[in-house]
Amino acid sequence: MKTLRVTAIALAVSSLALSFVPAAATAQTVMRISVSTAQNSHQGVAIDTLAKEVEKRTNGRYKIQTFYGGALGGEREATEAVQLGTQELTWTSTGPIPNFVPDVKILDIPFLLRDYAHARAVLDGPIGQDMLKKFDAKGIKALAWGENGYRHMTNNKRPIHTPEDLRGLKLRTMENPVHIQAYKGFGLIPTPMAFTEVFTAMQQGTVDGQENPLSVIVANKFEQVQKHLSLTGHVYSPGIFLMNKEAFEKLSPADQKAFLEAAKVAAKANRDRVDQDEKTAVKDLRAKGMQVVENVDRAKFQAALTPVFAEFEKQFGKANIDKIRDYK
Repeated sequence: MKTLRVTAIALAVSSLALSFVPAAATAQTVMRISVSTAQNSHQGVAIDTLAKEVEKRTNGRYKIQTFYGGALGGEREATEAVQLGTQELTWTSTGPIPNFVPDVKILDIPFLLRDYAHARAVLDGPIGQDMLKKFDAKGIKALAWGENGYRHMTNNKRPIHTPEDLRGLKLRTMENPVHIQAYKGFGLIPTPMAFTEVFTAMQQGTVDGQENPLSVIVANKFEQVQKHLSLTGHVYSPGIFLMNKEAFEKLSPADQKAFLEAAKVAAKANRDRVDQDEKTAVKDLRAKGMQVVENVDRAKFQAALTPVFAEFEKQFGKANIDKIRDYK
């Protein structure tokens, strides 16, 4: 009887001790983030780095599960899920973003951003940072700009040197109104399609080709279903880290800072991977059998869009376009 009493007291003391363990010491909040490309890609690097940095900066109180290859849906679906709060985070190109935040459309004008240094300066400076704030009104917290890269064209029909070579080609494009308007000016047939469907569409001949940065082309093994690559560099494609606004606002100020700082570190890692891919991709793709046109006639490509540029000036305002084009 005495033994039972001692045991009961010991259990009671043990339970009492456990009840005083602070909840924060054991609680862990799990969130999800997704990309549309493979883990071994600039997008995979982006979300892997974010997940690692968030966990480190919050002492493990927040864990971010990472999903690749459109496992949680395409970019538009993932962005909608973040807006609705059914998914906490995503990394996306700006392809579907004008459907949510129309002001971002201006960044998708072809030949607007001269090179990587110019593009990054614009996004990291006042223009880009002011644009991030536009997401708040849409129920989304934009954490940081990432990078998809300069877009180039691939196809299965012929080498592309000038816009005339594009006439009649059916190319998959992002679901982006600015891109679609511009690409019609090139004479091709733009075919909007979710990224997760692109490989199969090219394999089956539903489309003749597509346009994407080298990092995307390499990561998704497009050389398996495409013969020709032309380094048109016709438009810069930003990426962006997005979070559900309500989920962000529930964080403590210290944790909000941790997420924002983690996104900046992840953006740098993402850009570093793009830089790395840019140095090796063409050689690798040639070795795998792709025919690469490096010296396209960019002046002719720009001239082909003269009527479209006039429309863009009406739509966005010449002063706004020049502010980005001339930013230093």
